[in-house]
Amino acid sequence: MSALPARRPIRELPDELISQIAAGEVVERPASVVRELVDNALDAGASQITVRLLGGGVRLITVEDDGIGIAQAEMAQALKRHATSKISNLAELEAVGTMGFRGEALAAIASVAEVSLLSRTDEAPHAWLLQARSGELSPGARQRGTTIEVRELFFATPARRKFLKSDSTELAHCVEAVRRHALARPDVGFAIWHEGKLVTQWRAVPGEATDATPLRLAEVLGSDFVEQAVALQWPADGSMARGLRVRGYAGLPDVARSRADLQFAYVNGRYVRDKVIGHAARAAYEDVLHGHRQPVYALYIDIDPTRVDVNVHPTKIEVRFRDSREVHHAVQQAVQSALAVPRAGQLPAAAAALTPEVAPWSPPTRQSGFSFAPREAEAGHRVNDVSALWGQSVPVAADATALLEPDRPTSPVAASAQALPEGEWPLGRAIAQLQGVYILAENAQGLVIVDMHAAHERIVYERLKRQLDARDVQSQPLLIPATFSATPEEVATAETGSTTLGALGLEVTPLSPRTLAVRAVPTTLAQGDPVALARSVLGELAQHEATQVLQRAEHELLATMACHGAVRANRRLTVDEMNALLRQMEVTERSDQCNHGRPTWRQLSLRELDALFLRGR
Repeated sequence: MSALPARRPIRELPDELISQIAAGEVVERPASVVRELVDNALDAGASQITVRLLGGGVRLITVEDDGIGIAQAEMAQALKRHATSKISNLAELEAVGTMGFRGEALAAIASVAEVSLLSRTDEAPHAWLLQARSGELSPGARQRGTTIEVRELFFATPARRKFLKSDSTELAHCVEAVRRHALARPDVGFAIWHEGKLVTQWRAVPGEATDATPLRLAEVLGSDFVEQAVALQWPADGSMARGLRVRGYAGLPDVARSRADLQFAYVNGRYVRDKVIGHAARAAYEDVLHGHRQPVYALYIDIDPTRVDVNVHPTKIEVRFRDSREVHHAVQQAVQSALAVPRAGQLPAAAAALTPEVAPWSPPTRQSGFSFAPREAEAGHRVNDVSALWGQSVPVAADATALLEPDRPTSPVAASAQALPEGEWPLGRAIAQLQGVYILAENAQGLVIVDMHAAHERIVYERLKRQLDARDVQSQPLLIPATFSATPEEVATAETGSTTLGALGLEVTPLSPRTLAVRAVPTTLAQGDPVALARSVLGELAQHEATQVLQRAEHELLATMACHGAVRANRRLTVDEMNALLRQMEVTERSDQCNHGRPTWRQLSLRELDALFLRGR
């Protein structure tokens, strides 16, 4: 039998040990100190912040600002635990509008490093210097603002210092911490010095925040980021009438990366890592990203402070929303709407009026095989019936037949396209077909190359989605209910969410405390796995709106139909048929990528073509 541990008396911890325990959460590395001190500088109304480092921030971190400063009588108070000017009661805590508010950062930093505080207000005749460890206060010299100096980080806890990386790695983390602030505050200038050398600098951008944001993004992330991204805004008028607004930039699918290192999300100016925002952004890119590529974006969410809880973690990098579904919907809608406009479809005003007419899609006929014989058009004659372009057989489930029978367009693509002057076609005029796979077209910029199957696949897919969205979800009872073993959470979700499930065409009922039965599924998904569908919807319903999961499942089926219905490789097309496809691309949402996220077209400019042949050299 093991001996009982010796009893130790319960007693209060010393203040210094309490601060060191708090420092374990607040101060992870030099970048954590930089983040906290820059937060304070921004709250002080600084317009210029300078960060100076030695040894990657381990030997020295100095943050200078030109804010309002700290009064002499309050300097000693500022270094105490839970001392702050940001909040004073519960109501202010529930509506925090500042970057900092916990009042523990300076005390935590001072417990693991040598800290000095130099500050001056407008009213003071000179600055005051406070040594945190000794408490000595003496006159100093500087303009209005505050300078905080942190020397020998973790000197009091050497074990923590062993976990730090190389100076270059720690410096990179410090630069990243400042960069995140810079992206949210274009009105503030930032400078970073290391070992007496200027590492990077971002000057303050004059003007309103919305106007300055693209300039700061280009300065911090590079001009390519803004050039290869689309602006987004929700609601469309940019108002805060609903207490929520989403703005920013979403990178085009073509510039997606293998790592999620260019994803920035801000809530009321605070950089956050939030699952709701990340999931919403990823969902918006689902139809246009290839494989496991990661999108790039900078999202700025403005929300009523009373509807978000920032007091979740000492680092303040996590938040909780009162209504996470509303935020999820807003972010997804903002990004989706921005990405829906194809680059190929940025039509002039004259073409915009044609949009309802030039987007028809004729259904595939039920004939077998393909027609490989090209239809030769007479010179100068435009074919008025392009149905042969879509004349492929499409094997589909019988219950999905109605879905594939849209009304025939009253005016064909070719006839409608004539209303727009040929020189104004964004994707240009078709000139040839290459190897039965690519369409070559000429526009004002140069040569356009189109993957005809991928492009037509997107056109068919978007048409099917619009048809499905306009209909109510019909339910089909299963002859034999599909049963499966369920977790207690799944059973509880099935019981509490029965109304929502019914609206989605799903009927899931408990058979026992550990078993669920799927008795009906949406008609359009009758050929799928009912158990897998039920599990995914129940899992999503516990966290997000179940409609998102069902929509993904429906879209997978529609994507399969579109793939089979799209024009195949080696199908010979006439010039008029190729032009018809180009005109449909110009007015189809997300037509820059196929259903699998691959690009549908590429532009080669005249300059690029000249370079290939060394013209002008």
